[in-house]
Amino acid sequence: MEFTNYSETIENLIILAGSGTLAFLISLGLTPWFTKQLIKFKIGKQIREKAISGEDSSLFSALHAKKSGTPTMGGLLIWGTILLTVVISLLSQKLGLTKYSLFNRSETWIPLFTLATCGILGAVDDILNVKGIGKTKGLSAKLKLIWLTIFSAVGGWWFYSKLGFDTINIPVVGMDAIEVGWWYIPIFILVIIATANSVNFTDGLDGLASGLLIMAFGAFGIIAYAEGLLILATLCMVIVGALLAFLWFNIPPAKFYMGDTGSLALGATLGVIAMLTGQTLTLPIIGFIFVVETISVIIQLVSKKLFKRKVFKIAPIHHHFEQSGWKESTVVMRFWIVGGIMTVFGTILGLINVFF
Repeated sequence: MEFTNYSETIENLIILAGSGTLAFLISLGLTPWFTKQLIKFKIGKQIREKAISGEDSSLFSALHAKKSGTPTMGGLLIWGTILLTVVISLLSQKLGLTKYSLFNRSETWIPLFTLATCGILGAVDDILNVKGIGKTKGLSAKLKLIWLTIFSAVGGWWFYSKLGFDTINIPVVGMDAIEVGWWYIPIFILVIIATANSVNFTDGLDGLASGLLIMAFGAFGIIAYAEGLLILATLCMVIVGALLAFLWFNIPPAKFYMGDTGSLALGATLGVIAMLTGQTLTLPIIGFIFVVETISVIIQLVSKKLFKRKVFKIAPIHHHFEQSGWKESTVVMRFWIVGGIMTVFGTILGLINVFF
C-alpha cells in the first residue's frame, strides 16, 4: 500500500490516531468493571515459591510478599480490547463508515491469531497460579517452552512456505538482505520463543513491561507505516492504546497485573510483527531491555548449574537491583529511560532498511 498525496497521508494519520484512541478509551472504560470481576472471583496473584531452576525462591518471595493476592490476568483486558477494536473496525467497514478493517489477511491475521493463541496459553498458566496448582504454581517452564516451540514452528513454516519469507534484512546502508532459505524457519522459532519469554521475564515490576511494550509497538507502528503497511501499523497503535490504558492502572502501586496471559501474548505478537516487517535484527535493539533481562536469567542459570554460585542476587536483573536497595519505581524509570533511548536508535535503523 503506497501513500501518494497529502490528503491521503492526513487520512491515514487520523486512522492511526483514532484507532489507538478508541482502544485506549475502551480499555480505560472497562477497567473498573473488569477489576471488580477479578476481585469478585478471587483472581489474585500467588507468589511463586519455586524458581525456573526448581529451587526455592525465598528471596523473591520475601521481596514481593506484599503483592500476593493482587488481581492478575489483566492481559485478558488488553488483548480483549484489541480484539474488540478489530471487531468494531470490521463492522465499520461493512457499514461503509471506513475503507479498511483491522482484520486483514495479508497484514494482521497472523499477529491477531498469535495474540489470541498465546493469550490462551498464558491464561491457563495464570489460572493454575491463582489456584496454586503445580510445583511452580502454574505451568512449568518446560511445558510452556514445548508449546511455544510447536506454535512458532508452524508459524515459521507458514511464513516460509505460504508467504515466501526467506531473507533477513541487514539494517546497514548499502547492505542487501541475506537469503537464508529454509533456515528462516528455525530463525523464526528462535525469535518468537525469545521474545515471548523475554517479555514474560520482564513483567515483574509495576509498569515495567507495559511501558517498554508501548515503546516497542510504537516503534514497529512507525516502521510498518513507513513500509506502506497501514493496517499493520494501525494494529500496533491499537495495541499501544490498550497498553496505555493498562499502564494508567498498573503504575505503582499496581491495581492489577497483566499476568502471563498478557506478557506471553504480547511478547509473541511483537516477535511476529518484527518478522512481518522484516526487522529481525532490529528487534533486539528496540527490545533491548527485554534482551538484557533474558541474558541475566541465562547467566544465572548457567552459573548455578556449572559453578554452584549466583551472579545476581535474584534474576531477572530488575530484581537484582531491587534487592540491592533500589526502589521499585527507580528501577522501572531507569529501565524505561534506557529502553526509550534504544527504541529510538532501533527505529532509526529500521527506517534505514525502508528508505536506503
